[in-house]
Amino acid sequence: MLPVALATLTVAALAGCGAPPGLRDPADVPTHTAAPTTPAASTAPATPPATAPSLGGVTPTPDAGLVATACRNGPTAARVVQLLHGRTGVLPPNVRVQVRTGPLCAADWQFTLVEVTGHEELQVVTRGQPAAPALITAGTDVCTIEVRATAPAGIRALACDAGPVTRPSA
Repeated sequence: MLPVALATLTVAALAGCGAPPGLRDPADVPTHTAAPTTPAASTAPATPPATAPSLGGVTPTPDAGLVATACRNGPTAARVVQLLHGRTGVLPPNVRVQVRTGPLCAADWQFTLVEVTGHEELQVVTRGQPAAPALITAGTDVCTIEVRATAPAGIRALACDAGPVTRPSA
């Protein structure tokens, strides 16, 4: 008896809703025509259009991080190699490294692809000032949580969408 009562209550509740507005027959939608009204004369003074403040000759870009492009002001390829051999300990000092691609910049992030003699290619993600970038990650798969969550789209596309490097270099 309880299931029948519950089913009846549900059907009764839904029956009052009718068809959703997007599914109603257009002939059922009430239409009205109103006589056009003439606007009253305005007594408020006209306000001049708002203008953006001058940027001092700087042309703004839509978003510097959407696409990674060759870094104009650094870091240099040599600086990225220094980071790999330096205190980070990613590579021993005696391993030969040659930059294959980059550094490519998007906002204050950089992406570099390096060939490591006798090993796989490494992807390197750095961030910061061109003269003193900080190493974010380096390896064959650099799509870390930090890169995925905070890197600009141009760097994410290179680090995450391209997938890990899988072929060994010469």
